[in-house]
Order: sequence, then C-alpha cells, then structure tokens
Amino acid sequence: MIREPFNGFSAIKRITRDKKRFDSIIRGRIKKDLRKHITRGELIGKRGREVVSIPLPQIELPRLVYGQKQMSGVGQGEGEEGTPIGVGEAEGGDGSAGDQPGMHIREVELSIQELADLLGEELELPRIEPRGNRQLNSERSRYSSIRSVGPESLRSFRRTYRQALKRQVASGSYDFRRPVIIPVREDMRYRSWKQEPEPVANAVIVYMMDVSGSMGNEQKEIVRIESFWIDTWIRAHYDGISTRYIVHDAIAHEVDRETFYTTRESGGTRISSAYEMAAEFIDNDYPFDEWNVYCFHFSDGDNWGGGDDEKCFSILKERMLPRVNLFGYGQVESRYGSGQFLEALRDNLEDEKLALSQIANREAILDSIKEFLGKGR
Repeated sequence: MIREPFNGFSAIKRITRDKKRFDSIIRGRIKKDLRKHITRGELIGKRGREVVSIPLPQIELPRLVYGQKQMSGVGQGEGEEGTPIGVGEAEGGDGSAGDQPGMHIREVELSIQELADLLGEELELPRIEPRGNRQLNSERSRYSSIRSVGPESLRSFRRTYRQALKRQVASGSYDFRRPVIIPVREDMRYRSWKQEPEPVANAVIVYMMDVSGSMGNEQKEIVRIESFWIDTWIRAHYDGISTRYIVHDAIAHEVDRETFYTTRESGGTRISSAYEMAAEFIDNDYPFDEWNVYCFHFSDGDNWGGGDDEKCFSILKERMLPRVNLFGYGQVESRYGSGQFLEALRDNLEDEKLALSQIANREAILDSIKEFLGKGR
C-alpha cells in the first residue's frame, strides 16, 4: 500500500479551517440566545478576569479514542472470568439500559469584549465616532533621527555599515576583490528618538440612579446589568475612560461603583439634585474641547411635584445637552413608581442627543441598549 507523504502545512490548514468553522457555530449559538446570556447577572461579576463561561447545550466535540476496551494487553493476569475491575456503582437510575439520548453541555469561554462585539452585531450598533476635537494629547517616543553616539542597544547596523563603506571608498582602502567592511568608532550610528504628542480620545461616563424607596432590588439589578454592557461598548471606542457615579433620592451624592449598585434609601425623589451634580462635574472637570461626555440616568419615573421637572428641563437644555455626546434616560418599571418623568421628558424636550428608554424587565435590556447606543454618538 502506498501512503501519501505527511504534509504538515496541509494538516495545519485543515485544523485552522475546522477551528474557524467550530468558532462560527459557537458564535451562532450564542447569538441565538444572546438575550438570555446578556441578562445573566452572574456574567458581569467577573472583575478579576475578563473571560466568562457560556454553557451551550447540544454541541458535539470530536474526541480521541485509544483502542478497544475488549482488547487484551499489559496487566491482565490470572483471575476469574467476569470479575469487574475498577468499576464502581452507578449513581442514580436503576442500572438498566435506557433509550433516550443525554444532553451534552459544553462550557465555552469568551472574553467580555467578544461578547460585547456579538452584542453590537446582533443589535446592529454603529461604531461610536468621537465628536469634534475632543481629544487629549499624551507623549510617545518616536525614533526619528540618527546620531553618532548612543547605547549599543540602539545601534543601527545598516547606517553603520553604510558609513563604513563610504569611508573606505573615499580613502581608497576598499578592495572590491576582497570586500571586507570593518567599521571603526567614527562609523557607528545610533537611532535617536524624540517625544511627540499623540492624540488620545478620552471619554467620561456619568451614571446616575434613583435610590429612593420605590427602587427595589430587581430594578437595581436591571440597572447594574444594562450599565455594565453600555460601559463595555463605549470602552471599546476610546483609549481612556473615566467613570463617575451619582445616587440620589431628594439629595444627590457621588459614590464609588460598589456603593452605586447596593445603596438603598427611603426618602423622596428630587431628580434635579443628580442633574445639578452631573452638570458641575462636566463644567469643572471635563473641558468641552477635550472630553467626550456620556450621561445615563436610571429611575422609576417618580419625581417631587414642586416644580422639579421644570428645573430638570432647564439644566438639561442649558448645561448638559449642549456639552454631551449622549444623555440617556432609562425608566425602570416598578410597582411603586408612577413613571411620569419619561412622558414629561418626551413632551418637553426634543434633542438628537437625548435618548429615552422604557425598561419593563430584564428581557427589555437589549432593546434599551439599542435605543441608547443606536445613534452611534
């Protein structure tokens, strides 16, 4: 029998092709159930590593089989026929044969960024374009010139060889029959660098949340999940991200991330207190020509009735909307919330930078993300 010679390159190509096909299948399965995966709160608890495990049923993987169990071999000595070796008792069932197939569960690891990319594909989110010249300059080193002195690690072999050749030709010591080039100290050339400003697109995200008594744990979990994926998507488009967190009932407070998702108050609600604090952040810390600004506010729609809605409209019109890339208001439905603030915004404000969303439950998170980020701002 004539065997074809082993072609390692072809084998590698086949393996690469098969892996790409399998990865495509995995992505298709994940996109099919993306709504379920995205709304799983445990996925976003991965703070130490940026990889999550996605359980996918009915994914068959190839496996290697080493010989037949019935074959004799090393270690089979004397003994009574039929004596089982190394077989324990089965757990569950009655030990009899069945006729139903089992469920095969495959845990697939994806990075958070890969999952966010799938989110962008499924929701057809446009890439974010930083507005205007809102960029900061950072210094970077660039090798742009040649010097006759410098460390050996930066010696340019080509420039040194060329200089030695020019010197030998000019002095008449070059022998084309024995073309040996020997650099001397004066021939040495070294790369040199200089600091250049490099534009770096930067953004700040200001998250605001109502923590009054009408906002329960389920509403806060919805906010936590949605803001995580909003944050992940925006971070994919900028070199530097700053994040600020504001909680409010009748009074606003700046807090850290952990406090933002766990605090619960029992007081009333004055939304303008959060908008006033966010506007101060933007005015004092994030110059208009250097930062891309994103604001997201989550509430159940209740607000104090003593003219606070009008105060919110004034802050948005005069201080925030002219300065931000996007302002998103997400209204999380609650059995205790009136839900009137969303309608008040719709009736009194109209701006391309204002995105409004009503979030009924976890199933609505994906639609809300599209409403916020679908403009590509």
